[in-house]
Amino acid sequence: MDILQTGEPTTVWNPMFINILIVNVSMNFGQFMMNTLIPKYADFLGASPATVGLVASIFTVTALAIKPVSGPVIDTYPKKKVLFAAICIILTAFVIYSMAYSLTTVIIARLIHGMGMGFTASTCLSIASEALPRDKLTQGIGYFSLGQALISAAGPSIGLALSAAYGYNTTFAICAMMMAISATLVIFMKTPPKHEVKAFKITWEGMFAKEAIIPATLQLFLAMSYTTINSFLVLYAQQGRGVENIGLWFTCNAIGLLVSRPLLGKLGDRYGIHRIMPPAFAMFAISLLIISFSTNIYWFLLSAIIGAWGYGAIMPANQALCMKCVTPERRGVGGNTNYIGMDFGAFSGPVIAGILVTHFGYSVMYRIMILPIAIAAIFFYLCYPKIKAICLR
Repeated sequence: MDILQTGEPTTVWNPMFINILIVNVSMNFGQFMMNTLIPKYADFLGASPATVGLVASIFTVTALAIKPVSGPVIDTYPKKKVLFAAICIILTAFVIYSMAYSLTTVIIARLIHGMGMGFTASTCLSIASEALPRDKLTQGIGYFSLGQALISAAGPSIGLALSAAYGYNTTFAICAMMMAISATLVIFMKTPPKHEVKAFKITWEGMFAKEAIIPATLQLFLAMSYTTINSFLVLYAQQGRGVENIGLWFTCNAIGLLVSRPLLGKLGDRYGIHRIMPPAFAMFAISLLIISFSTNIYWFLLSAIIGAWGYGAIMPANQALCMKCVTPERRGVGGNTNYIGMDFGAFSGPVIAGILVTHFGYSVMYRIMILPIAIAAIFFYLCYPKIKAICLR
């Protein structure tokens, strides 16, 4: 049955969900290429490990700064127009990346990039949740994030290969073309008509969903640990361990996600998100521990597979939890709140990790960054009754 005609989704694979899935995959393809290369490019330009961490994470400064506006905008204006404008902002940043030959220019591009990111992730998640039946929300969000996860495997590997063959700036120009394609796809994307027209206004309730504070807090601590992978894994493997084919990590991780996310999504809808998250915390911590001791590609690949059942399982489950916390008309601000937590983690994680690398080295850094996962697990335990009640609604 067509959601665009009935207004209510009855299956996961409906036209609206397929539309936003394709747009999200296309948009993130260029971004995953870019995010893996930026730390290497900063290192190439002579940045210290601490500065590399700052450059990698500084886009979250503007992503967070724009959040007071992005939540109300997403819930007030047509999401298709909001998404198109946000992708065009990211496209502008990518064009600047392609012409950047100094750290200052890269930082300026990162800040512009963050402005677009302050809208895109929340808007896509909100559209996806509107396209899914409530009783299949965890499964659908699992498929939605799986598409992004598969691109997270292809993007870094292709980006590394292109930069080695053609250089950083040419690769950044290719990433810009990918964003242009994404903007074009949004033009043809269909979304249901807006049911209620309301005036735009900035209020605390429009900026932040207090009912989603639990998943947002979990996301903050988990993102702190996870962003150390995108920011430092390639440098650690190549410079610290002499492993050149580390791009296989992302490929292997994606293969694991092909199995873990659909399976865990179905289990989450059947038995409750609260039952699948505790073992996922443990798997995530183990994957970082293995990375810290890895001396060859095989150990790195083992960490990739285990990580697919760790953070790879936690993220869509936590996003689904966030969407279940809010009413349908507040899913824009609900997703916004989730990404506020993620952005704080994405900013603080690489900065802290860069400082740790400077003083203790990569291996010790990865072991210490298991601590935020432990804090998230303790917080989950303390909030378990509330989480269980939300999951079983």
